[in-house]
Amino acid sequence: MRTLLIGIDSGTQSTKVLVVDAKTGGVLSSASQAYDLIPNLPPGAKEQHPHTWRDATAKAIRTALKTAKAHANEVKAIGVSGQQHGFVPLDKSGEVIRPAKLWCDTSTAAECDEITAKLGGAKATIRAIGNAVLPGFTASKILWLKKREPKNYARLATVLLPHGYLNFWLTGEKVMEFGDASGTALLDVKRRKWSDAALRAIDADLADKLPPLISSDHPTGHLQSSTAKALGLNPDVLVSAGGGDNMMGAIGTGNTRAGVITASFGTSGTIYACAEKPVIDPRGEIAAFCDSTNRWLPLLCTMNVTVATEMVRHDFRMDVKTFDATVANAEPGAGGLLLLPYLEGERTPNVPAGTGVYFGVTPKTFTAQNFARAAMEGVTLGMNYGLRRLAELGVNPKQIRATGGGAKSKVWRQIMADIFNAEVVTLKVSEGAAYGAALQALWCWRRAHGEDLSISHITDHFVKVNRAESARPNAKNVSLYRELQALQDGLSVNLRGLFEQHRRLVSMQS
Repeated sequence: MRTLLIGIDSGTQSTKVLVVDAKTGGVLSSASQAYDLIPNLPPGAKEQHPHTWRDATAKAIRTALKTAKAHANEVKAIGVSGQQHGFVPLDKSGEVIRPAKLWCDTSTAAECDEITAKLGGAKATIRAIGNAVLPGFTASKILWLKKREPKNYARLATVLLPHGYLNFWLTGEKVMEFGDASGTALLDVKRRKWSDAALRAIDADLADKLPPLISSDHPTGHLQSSTAKALGLNPDVLVSAGGGDNMMGAIGTGNTRAGVITASFGTSGTIYACAEKPVIDPRGEIAAFCDSTNRWLPLLCTMNVTVATEMVRHDFRMDVKTFDATVANAEPGAGGLLLLPYLEGERTPNVPAGTGVYFGVTPKTFTAQNFARAAMEGVTLGMNYGLRRLAELGVNPKQIRATGGGAKSKVWRQIMADIFNAEVVTLKVSEGAAYGAALQALWCWRRAHGEDLSISHITDHFVKVNRAESARPNAKNVSLYRELQALQDGLSVNLRGLFEQHRRLVSMQS
């Protein structure tokens, strides 16, 4: 009889499910369910209803199990990866009060400023929790609810994150794992404890609304009978701690020891590393997260990656293959056309009022090839801003493991290698977050059965690099992109006051 694991990745655009063989690490089947954001919200607001994730997860699990021809008694453990930072408010009955505000919601900038001021300013905030309070993080969303929807806030009994909500649906248990909790801006990441000062800055009673914290190798619980019945599984299936999508992506890409860096090219872009001690950025640009292996995960996040390339691809009416070929046919540097890709605001650097800017538009550069290439280069340069900051903090890559939709493109992998000036490789299993969730579930299940083993033991055995898709930097292009990086950095700094002016203008017109 087979021993099977289920890895779930609940994201902004879809939920993906893998069925994994616990003995070989092989992916036996996969399934996904797509969904959208709630439409017609005010500028900056990005929301989804948690029931959307729950229903998509249930359907994807049933489909993946059917494809794998899995029997209920073969499935032993489930792991959940979820989009970070989303605020899921539950009432005392465990019902969702209102839709979740997501990681990409930038409508809470004023609340971030208020929390930071109550903590004594930016430097004091970083000393207290290890991170700046940014619009993407959960803390400001809670204060937003208190100030903007006081009737809903009065009903608030429990604060959960997206992956924690799915764990609650699976097990009936309300807990929060250190890695995901560190993205709330409520956790002192050095001590792995809730920060009393950060909680008081929002509400003196907020501590009573936060679930217990658990370590990464601790199970959330077992399937509750109602969910087990709905999924066609047995109630004895273990559900691991799970974690945020970046934390699970680290496990799924084998990023469980120093020296490896993962770059995820999805809707947003993240670059992160494994560290044995906290990496605190005094400027607050690099997030000092905990990971989901009981260590730390210094991370940078940019909000605009495939959202920019997909916008250009759709507007020029290209399929993915044609888009890649179009980019490949343009010269590196796109003839001088440069994208500042702050389409949805930006988090690294922290420019919540930012917009996208194409710089260098001339009759010569106004071509589909240059606009496509500039989009791909611009978002990668944006990620490199944070990679250079990581290097300044002592985190230097020996190899960059690329994952997400962008990593599937050969021309984009070469652009990554040239801009990052490092070898870029992909993995045999491309769904890093879902695979990482399955591997964490395996780790938790084996430890529950008395095995004393590290997560690195599992990832070293199962996570394999796809050498056929590696890319190495071209020295000539490295030099060119270094100049373009300086230009993009300068644009970002010089336009920030104008971004605020533009936001006020748009608000007057809406």
